Amino acid sequence: MKVVLFCGGAGMRMREASEKIPKPMVSVGSRPILWHVMKYYAHFGHRDFILCLGWQANVIKDYFLHYEESVSNDFVLHGNGKGVELLSSDIDDWNITFVDTGIKANIGQRLMKVRPFLEGEGTFLANYTDGVSDLDLPSLVKAHREHEAVATFVSVRPQQSFHLVDHAEGGRVSRIKTISQSDVWMNGGFFVLEQGIFDHIHDGEDLVLEPFERLIQQNALYTVRHNGFWGCMDTFKEKQALDDRVARGDAPWELWNQDGPVADGGGEARS
Repeated sequence: MKVVLFCGGAGMRMREASEKIPKPMVSVGSRPILWHVMKYYAHFGHRDFILCLGWQANVIKDYFLHYEESVSNDFVLHGNGKGVELLSSDIDDWNITFVDTGIKANIGQRLMKVRPFLEGEGTFLANYTDGVSDLDLPSLVKAHREHEAVATFVSVRPQQSFHLVDHAEGGRVSRIKTISQSDVWMNGGFFVLEQGIFDHIHDGEDLVLEPFERLIQQNALYTVRHNGFWGCMDTFKEKQALDDRVARGDAPWELWNQDGPVADGGGEARS
């Protein structure tokens, strides 16, 4: 299945790290978070990517045009430093389509602009590219197909608790309630979509608001709750938390570094 990745945002809440580069290019460890998301999908056999570009699109293009394999792969240096023999490779079997979807477009409109590149794809995957997870992707695809959904997304717990404020007339606060991780579920940004999704996105609409509301009315929207690891990089503090995990060798989303069964592009497990 093809994987649509939304890479056009400026990352306003990540100004400390993304003032001159798009948010998907902010690093986690030695590689951009975009690379981590792509590596995750490639691990499960999905290596055909469509990048929905926007702000600072040239930075993403340049990164892959001048991709340096030796950063994340072992290699042998020989010939007095003139030759590099890679012992493994990241992207040699990846197919990446770069599409300029506009600087100010929302997610729904970015998806509509890459529709021509999804012709012939009954089911495809999509991701916000600002979060990583140890989600079992074949199980998500299986659930999507079993429920015959038009769209399926992953629900996760928020990373932090927050305060819900009820306002009374005149601005007087009537109640403050602490909402903990155990109280709510939120959209985790991992999607499985059918071609039918395009019939529900009208001009100017985002993906999750009006289109998903229409799918709810048709019982065509499904979610899978994920209780495992999920980490989002919305703020600089969250980026630091992911960096710390990489530094101490505790990065649950790096499934490609773990032994175990791998799934092919169709979502069925193989050893």
